[in-house]
This record gives sequence, C-alpha cells and structure tokens, in this order.
Amino acid sequence: MRKSDFNYSLPPELVAQYPASPRSASRLLHLDGASGACRDMKFADLPALLRAGDLLVFNDTCVIPARLLGYKDSGGRIEVLIERLLDVHRVLAQVRSSKPPRPGQKLILDGGATAVVQGREGEFYVLEFEIGVKLKESPLPLKGGEGEGKGEGVDESVTEILDRIGHVPLPPYIARADEGADRERYQTVYARHRGAVAAPTAGLHFDEAMLGRLKEMGVDSAFVTLHVGAGTFQPLRVEDIREHRMHAEYVRVLPGDSDKINSAKKEGRRVVAVGTTVVRALETAARDGRLDPFEGETDIFIYPGYRFQIVDALLTNFHLPGSTLLMLVCAFGGTENVLNAYRHAVEGRYRFYSYGDAMFVD
Repeated sequence: MRKSDFNYSLPPELVAQYPASPRSASRLLHLDGASGACRDMKFADLPALLRAGDLLVFNDTCVIPARLLGYKDSGGRIEVLIERLLDVHRVLAQVRSSKPPRPGQKLILDGGATAVVQGREGEFYVLEFEIGVKLKESPLPLKGGEGEGKGEGVDESVTEILDRIGHVPLPPYIARADEGADRERYQTVYARHRGAVAAPTAGLHFDEAMLGRLKEMGVDSAFVTLHVGAGTFQPLRVEDIREHRMHAEYVRVLPGDSDKINSAKKEGRRVVAVGTTVVRALETAARDGRLDPFEGETDIFIYPGYRFQIVDALLTNFHLPGSTLLMLVCAFGGTENVLNAYRHAVEGRYRFYSYGDAMFVD
C-alpha cells in the first residue's frame, strides 16, 4: 500500500484560513460508508444524522500557546514549537534555527523568558526554562518590553510563561500569523486538560447550543484525552506506508468513560468518534472489542485493512493528501468511497483542514 494511493488534488484557495462564524456555521458532508453516497448538509443539521442513545466521544485536550519566538544567546533567531510538557519547568520541543542549538546554550525568548538546552531526543530538544519571578500585583514586561512590574514575586511555571508570551500554534498551512481570536477559536468549547499543540479540529464546530440540542434529543457523551503533538503535521517520508512509524502521543481513558462506552457497545448503541484523535485513543485502549481504562502513550497507525473494535461512526474534518489522518478515514469509510467524497467536496468548494468544514461517515 503506497502513500501515492491517498493523493487528491486540492486548489490552495480551499484551505480555510479562518474559522466559520459562528462555530456551527460550517458545512457538513455526509458519507454513507455502505453505499458511498454523499449528501451535502450544514453542520447545524448534525442532529438529523444522530439518534437517541448514540454516544458521542470527545477529546477534551486543551491547546497550549506552544509557539515561541526569540534568539540564541549567540545571536541567531529561533522559533520554538513545544511538543510536550515534561514537568513544571521542562518541555520537549522543536527548535528551528539556522544552526542547531547545542547543549547548555541559552534561548532568549521574546516577551521575557529564558530556556536552556539540556539535550536532544531525536528531532526534539529538551529545554529547561529558567524560572523567573511572576509578580502577583503587577505584570512582567509585556511583549516587546513595555511595562515595569512591581510587587511580591512567586515562581512562574512553564504553562504560565506560555500563557504570557506564547503564540497559538496554528498549522503550517494557515498562511498568517496567529491573532487574538485564535486563542478562543483554535480550542474546543469543552477543552479541559492542557497539553495539546494542535487542536482536535472536528470538535471546533461544536458550540454550547449544539451540545444542548444533542443532549435534549437523548444523545449521550463521553470524553477521552489525547494530547495532539506537532508530529500530526509531519509528512510521510516513505512511499510504502507500512514502513512509517507514528509519533507517540499521550492518551488517557478514565474508568467512568470506558464504562459508558462499553455499555453502549453492549446495548447496541452507536459509538460516534468526534475526530481522528478519538478514534486513535479508543482503538489504543480496546481489547477484544471492549474498552479498558488506559493511561500512557500511543503510536497506533490505522490504515486500510484495520479492523475497528469500538468506533461505529466518525465525525472528522478534511485532511491533507497522503497524510496518516486521511489513511485512518479511508480505513473507516473505504478508500474509494472517501477519495470520491473528497473529490465531491473539492467540486462543491468545501473548506479544508483545521478551520474548514466537516464530514460525517457512518
């Protein structure tokens, strides 16, 4: 099975640069996995595709402002993209610079923070932030150095530093700088657990009103946590997809949620995954058709030929050509069906990728 089997042609103007407003104003393409038939809908019509007793499973990860700008103490400009929070002071990160930073080198970050390169793990660097002082009553200097803080000081954690000086880590195909509104819009309304550096984008379409409508009609919900890493945007570098090795991401499935999902499966109710990250979390924790509580890492790679154990229907956005996410959707809905649906979406001028429209596959 080859990477080129999952290509399709996409005009660049169909890549969404901003989200729809309001959230539920996106379009929705319904793909019948059995027949391959496509139906053009609006996301506001999602309740028509669901029924009482269905169990929607959401990823409640929370995106952190993981992109940092600055320079090395030797003078070269850098861009840091946090991959994972290791503890209150250390992170795993990509560092883009003209020359690779060396262990012990200081990175001076715009906005007032310093990190020291501790070492390297593959393509990532371990950075330890030098803990400065956060002032209780008056802020530290703002981006660009404005302002002078006064007041009693306390240690500032990595997450507090990111909140203060970090940028929203918009995907590379969004060809603009992040804006203030992205802090709210590149985040689901149900985000709870901090740690992702990319949004679980299928969930971006839901607002409180939609969640309320679904609850009123008897649609149940459960949650898993998968902290999406920057590796989700890494292209496959091999043509034979069986040679590809996925990046690892943190997953947690709590006992109460696994019990709800197991009950739905036992009672013949549909388990509807909201996004490919939920699929990966559920299928990682599945054992012989049953879901176990789970906490750890997953590097599961789902491509056509995979036998799904838990997921009965999938809500997802449109994904990049030749990507592992597109391969997962093809595994679920059938490669020919899904690629035909993508061609239909291109012809219908749907909006693609993270801030784009949605597809429902059952």
